[in-house]
Amino acid sequence: MGSRLAGRTRSEWAAEGGQYEYRVLTIPRTTSRNDARRLLTEQAEYGRWELARTLLFAGGERKVWLRRKIIRVRSTLAETLD
Repeated sequence: MGSRLAGRTRSEWAAEGGQYEYRVLTIPRTTSRNDARRLLTEQAEYGRWELARTLLFAGGERKVWLRRKIIRVRSTLAETLD
């Protein structure tokens, strides 16, 4: 069962040219887990970002990829202006 996005499945949306924009955040090892969680929660709530990937390095540094859909607005005005 695919997830529905405005009446379409993800695969239909991707087939129609749906794209994501990405943001990569590097979180230093000195940042607590709670602060990192708070930062990512704010990005999700206010910026409409979703978590795409995380990478934890041996030294404790985290690299996080966030993504959000690129929404293209189509004109609803009639193009028949003679």
